[in-house]
Amino acid sequence: MNHPDESAAPALRRLLDLLASGAATEDFAEVLADARRRGASAGVLAEIDDATWQALRVHRTLRQHRRREAELTALFDTAGDLAASRDLDTVLQAIVRRARMLLGTDTAYLTLPDEAAGDTYMRVTDGSVSVLFQTLRLSLGDGLGGLVAQTARPYATPDYRTDERFHRTGTIDAGVLDEGLVAIIGVPLLLGGQVIGVLFAADRSPRAFSPDEVALLCTLAAHAAIALDTAKSLADTRAALAELNTANELVRAHSAAVQRAEQAHDRLTDLVLRGAEVPDVAAAVAHLLDGEIAVLDAEGEPLAGRPAPAAELAGAAAASRAEGRSVRHGELWVCAVLAGHDTLGTLVLRGRPDLDDADRRLFERAGVVTALLLLLRRSVAETENRVRGELLTDLLTAPERDPAGLTARGRRLGVDLARPHLVLVAEPADRDDDDRGRLAGAARRYLFGSRGVSAEHGEAVVLLVPVAPGDTDDPEHTAESTARHAAERLARLAGFPVTVGAGRRAAGPAALAASYGEGLRCVRALRVLGRAGEGASARALGFLGVLLGDGHDVDGFVGAALGPLLAYDARRGTELVRTLRAYFDCGGSLTRAKDELHVHVNTVVQRLDRVEALLGRDWNQPERSLELQLALRLQLLSGGGDGGGAG
Repeated sequence: MNHPDESAAPALRRLLDLLASGAATEDFAEVLADARRRGASAGVLAEIDDATWQALRVHRTLRQHRRREAELTALFDTAGDLAASRDLDTVLQAIVRRARMLLGTDTAYLTLPDEAAGDTYMRVTDGSVSVLFQTLRLSLGDGLGGLVAQTARPYATPDYRTDERFHRTGTIDAGVLDEGLVAIIGVPLLLGGQVIGVLFAADRSPRAFSPDEVALLCTLAAHAAIALDTAKSLADTRAALAELNTANELVRAHSAAVQRAEQAHDRLTDLVLRGAEVPDVAAAVAHLLDGEIAVLDAEGEPLAGRPAPAAELAGAAAASRAEGRSVRHGELWVCAVLAGHDTLGTLVLRGRPDLDDADRRLFERAGVVTALLLLLRRSVAETENRVRGELLTDLLTAPERDPAGLTARGRRLGVDLARPHLVLVAEPADRDDDDRGRLAGAARRYLFGSRGVSAEHGEAVVLLVPVAPGDTDDPEHTAESTARHAAERLARLAGFPVTVGAGRRAAGPAALAASYGEGLRCVRALRVLGRAGEGASARALGFLGVLLGDGHDVDGFVGAALGPLLAYDARRGTELVRTLRAYFDCGGSLTRAKDELHVHVNTVVQRLDRVEALLGRDWNQPERSLELQLALRLQLLSGGGDGGGAG
């Protein structure tokens, strides 16, 4: 009888080789079968069978160890992913892929709740081929996942199609059918006892999942929960850091704005304390804001900077006044300059279509400083005007008493009476005493910033306006335009119609007093003519100006009325002036006029056509004809004769 070890040894070595090579289970049974075919004894076969059984046990143990090793490796890799703080989508995709690989399933997927929509959705899938399944959305509590989320426990089914434990819906069944899934296992993603998602693995054929597989999937689900929590924490941290950075930026910006505002305030305050004027403040603000500043007074007249369209800015100025803040108007910024409820003017900023809060506050602070400066100037101007007004009152009351003393007194007060001035006499249209007080205030504002003087005198307000050096070419035109402008501006300032009469340009106490008398008579004439609320000079009133003026400028009136005819007669030797006088003397009768002139009636008609060409088509209108007749009479009385020749 052979020794067992000798005859069983080859088979045992072969079993060891199979274990070493990791052969399949079926290969171990082939060793025993081969020994039977070789006619091994019963003892040897029994020994080989026992060795094969032991080898299979070792084989299963090794396979379990390898699978456990693979699981641990996958878990370590997942932990490494989490520690490396990789992108959440990448981590979740890796977890789902490893679940599919370790459990050997056809697919794996992860669902998360959508708090906004109130359902759950597919967050990650691996191995899925159905678009319908990949976009599936589940209502809370539906399907296997709904049961897992409700109970916070894992659930598995070898055949989902026939399992009655789950609440199936048409949507879920359609997605599962389209993907072809049969066996499904789902485990909860738990965080602090709360389910924040479900991890699934599924096969397209019936299958029972072992407890080890359930435990492994639960471990992967725990890692997925950690990944979600870490991502949320990182997102919260990033948001907090972003908010902190924003807050720091705001603090720095605010600090810089405060420092800049303090510097700007110090600079503007220093300008005011040093007696700077409005243009100086405007230039400083323009430099600080890197733009262009214009300052308008309450009526829209420019005090500094480039003129702005006051009419177009009226709405923006009113909005700024109502809101108490600067407002944007197209490419401009507008800020009302206020003193309480009193509007002193408007600031206009060009070149800065966009202003941040700091620059906007600086612009508004400039409005406050400008208001302070204007109030100071107004207070000083009103005080000076009261003192100068006393001078004006003495000048109008008794100019002959001490002309030299009045001139010297005026020089001390900054009023050069030896310089040409216009005397404007202004009255409220309805001559109300309260209105006269308001008109006096309006006159002070009208003269604000000039060297003019105003005072209440009699029933009117008198304004002494210096004549600008460039206004010396046409004195009468200057008086007329100044009177009209003053009437319009004073009406806006006072809030009611104002009548203004201008005397002739004058210099020296006596001449200025005489000019006042002429202006006063002009105001009265305007009232009689029904032209209250207008402004005019004596000359602008035509023949009434001749009657009202102290100088009785006859030659000037005759020249203004008949000048074109006199010049024509002088050049051509005609008799247009004589023909016009005869026509008026004969009551407008052509027949009587031709007898008076001893010419043919056609000659009279031709001469009158020439008169119309020279004087205008309105020469025969009542008002114009009255002036022409008066001019003809004055020309005759002054010895001017008819002039002319054979016409």
